[in-house]
Amino acid sequence: MADTVLYEVSDGLATITLNRPEAMNAMNVEAKVAFRDAAQAAAADDSVRAVLLTAAGDRAFCVGQDLKEHVGGLLAARESGASEGVMSTVQEHYNPIVRALTGAAKPVVAAVNGVAAGAGFGFALAADYRVVADTASFNTSFAGVALTADSGISWTLPRVIGPSRAADLLLFPRSITAQEAYDLGIANRLVPSAELAAEGAKVARALAEGPTLAYAALKESLAYALSHSLDESLEKEDELQTRAGSSEDHMIAVNAFLAKEKPKYLGR
Repeated sequence: MADTVLYEVSDGLATITLNRPEAMNAMNVEAKVAFRDAAQAAAADDSVRAVLLTAAGDRAFCVGQDLKEHVGGLLAARESGASEGVMSTVQEHYNPIVRALTGAAKPVVAAVNGVAAGAGFGFALAADYRVVADTASFNTSFAGVALTADSGISWTLPRVIGPSRAADLLLFPRSITAQEAYDLGIANRLVPSAELAAEGAKVARALAEGPTLAYAALKESLAYALSHSLDESLEKEDELQTRAGSSEDHMIAVNAFLAKEKPKYLGR
């Protein structure tokens, strides 16, 4: 992985750190490739039982596309007369990142330390759980530079806060404080800035030590139910519960309950 994104796996927890603090963790090509590769590696690695997405520095989680690089690409395309490919980053980078995070058969936690704007907001929403510093803020940003939504935000944002509020934030971009984000349901847990790193790691570690197959089934059932009927969702619950019920972790949980002990899950 490039230095612009750090990737580490320890005791079942994969930590992905966006590491361009001098640029507010804006996504240049190098960072996007490294982030995509890290997200896909974490999703594919069966030894990884949870993922923590975090960012270096105090000012920003991620402000989305590196606009300086983007403008350079637009000017070069204008001079050459070849405009195709300028916006290919959505297909090449952002879509695979979001698919990897949302589709991972394990929980993903985002620890949001500062500004999350544009695609940075989208990446945070692609996580299953968001721990947010009280100094953080969120902004859709896209319409402010005459662009439409990407990084999955047209799918994730209305599911988190509802279609009407999502339309408001997309059509009229503005900075959302951490407290408002918590009130809207964007932030699952709001903590003092000084405690974010420890709290994010604590939440992710707890999930890494939990029943991984059950968490994967919960992710799948929640995503399925959003676009299917009650009857179809009941059938999906039956399918997933049968699978979870045959897992080794379920037997560990039952035996621990009978012995009045804390279960030590194996993630299988």
